[in-house]
Amino acid sequence: MVDYINKKLVTGMAPKRAQNSNKMTFGKVLNIAGSANYRGAAFLSSLSALRSGAGYVTLAAVKEVVDSVSCMTPDLVYLTLKSNNNGGIAEDNIINDLNSYNVISFGCGISTDESVKTFLINLLSHISPSQMLVIDADGINLLSSSKCNIPSKNAIITPHPKELSRLLNVSTEEVNMNREKYARITSQTYDCITVLKGHGTIVTNGDKIYVNKSGNSALAKAGTGDVLTGAIAGLLAQKMDPFNAAILGVYLHGLAGDIASSYLTQYGVLASDVVDYLPFAFNQVLTSE
Repeated sequence: MVDYINKKLVTGMAPKRAQNSNKMTFGKVLNIAGSANYRGAAFLSSLSALRSGAGYVTLAAVKEVVDSVSCMTPDLVYLTLKSNNNGGIAEDNIINDLNSYNVISFGCGISTDESVKTFLINLLSHISPSQMLVIDADGINLLSSSKCNIPSKNAIITPHPKELSRLLNVSTEEVNMNREKYARITSQTYDCITVLKGHGTIVTNGDKIYVNKSGNSALAKAGTGDVLTGAIAGLLAQKMDPFNAAILGVYLHGLAGDIASSYLTQYGVLASDVVDYLPFAFNQVLTSE
């Protein structure tokens, strides 16, 4: 049975904001993202985690990315990683930094170089089963080629159809013809929550399955998937149930696109606009409570 993600479903789902609080109250995200050719992905995914309510977000990236993103925003903390000749992450040990974060997101613009694959394998071997994990984009591509297990029972992966086809070794056309079926199989195979992006984004834990009703063609633009990753990570940081965080993140992301396009048209919305309109999406959900 398929249910739908709409305003009624997500009403009351947003994490509560205690007034007697500090930045640590609302969680810490370690976002491992970006490479020399995809610096914007690191910016978008990191900032959207803050826009979704996380108290503290660290961008772990190579120097080229850190230098670029730090010029664009003063709101993040930065951890500089070693780089390879292509401007991607070389094998780097950040294991000592992992335990202080309750959410780790990986993959936005990260590239698929062999050294990045080695980095991912090392990273996954040190993540605690209790830590929240979001894997997107090149992280999913690396996962499919490395055949690693996902260590966290709280993991969320956010593939588009082609990325999911690589995970399951089926054609993209087959995935698109049977979206609900293959999203469910992915969750059952990898023991994770799957967010299959596209028109009517699907969220499933392998048992329950939801189809999103918010969003429009404005979101069919480079970078909007990075925004979704950050939005989900930011909700997880606030100790939301992972399945609910995926559901709410998907709905808010789509709603931000709807609100942005009402001002900017579906032609003119940029991924960075979706980040900026996330608070307006929150406001609509919160005022309906």
